[in-house]
Amino acid sequence: MTTPPRNRITRLIAGFAIASAIALPSATFAADSQLDKMRAKVAALITDKMEKLGGSRIVYKVDSDALREAIVTDLRDDVYKTLREGRIAFSGLAIRDGGVDVKIADAKGRDLLTRKLASAAEGLPTHALAVTDAGDGLIRLAPTDAASAARLRDLVEDSIAMIEQRLKDAGVTPASVQGEGPDRIRIFIPGMMEPERITAIFAKKVNISFRLIDVTMSAEQAQSGTPPAGTEIMLGFKDKLPYLVKASVLDGNDISYAGPGFAGETKEPIASFRFNGRGARRFAHLTAENVGMPFAIALDDKVISAPVIREPITGGSGQISGNFTLEEANSVAMLLRAGSLPGRLGLVERQVMQPASKP
Repeated sequence: MTTPPRNRITRLIAGFAIASAIALPSATFAADSQLDKMRAKVAALITDKMEKLGGSRIVYKVDSDALREAIVTDLRDDVYKTLREGRIAFSGLAIRDGGVDVKIADAKGRDLLTRKLASAAEGLPTHALAVTDAGDGLIRLAPTDAASAARLRDLVEDSIAMIEQRLKDAGVTPASVQGEGPDRIRIFIPGMMEPERITAIFAKKVNISFRLIDVTMSAEQAQSGTPPAGTEIMLGFKDKLPYLVKASVLDGNDISYAGPGFAGETKEPIASFRFNGRGARRFAHLTAENVGMPFAIALDDKVISAPVIREPITGGSGQISGNFTLEEANSVAMLLRAGSLPGRLGLVERQVMQPASKP
């Protein structure tokens, strides 16, 4: 007996983000476990210091509503990309009630879409979604509750890493940064009686930009003379060399994924990233129009990589290399994620804790 199409695709588990082809070794995941243990030890030490010295207690909440909106927007963009690449005729692609609806009259087209989504989801349980046949060719796709919860955990962990890095960069030590419940982050800083100085550190969003490099003159000439209109000088993250860059053409809001890894042949540490649907289209256009030209990837006002565009990049993903150590590659990937985090931090509580009274 033939299984009806509706039963075949109801509750199909699929995915809506394609992972980078570069995988981390098992040693990296072991390092995550070591990091958790280290954080636990630091938290115990900080708690003791807080009792003796007092200090600042700050609580942030990540915006889970914005995260859900970003997940569904990315889902719509990825479904559209899959439909176009598979040349599947469709209509009515739209976001509705926390999911995505699309109408595909041809049963073979519906099956092809679900197969492609399932293939893209392989090894990505945090991006799982349920696909339901609503009848008359209408398919509804929605993230599962488990997948949404996993994405929220990832978001909180990325936010913790960002907070730790910014505190370290600002010379604020010692400090404890811990998750508190599903969507909150607690910061303890012993001896610090001005918590507003800490919250000011996180008021500025990491600025990620993708910029073409102006080749009409050297950066050194621009420094000593008048740079072309619409350009500015940025220094390299590691080489400290000047770069003459044009206005930003893409930014952190166009990135849907970033992570550390290793280059295929050289095995050097890199940071890989993937654009959302809008970013992928803009990046494809940018690279197609500028083959042979250098472009810069910048974090805040520092150029972290300046590769030459060898060919149009239409897959929506790329990688950043720059003689990084694995720790630096991880830091760059974290900053890429932090600059594109859809769940921004909202201040919930900021208080000064007095030292415990002496007996």
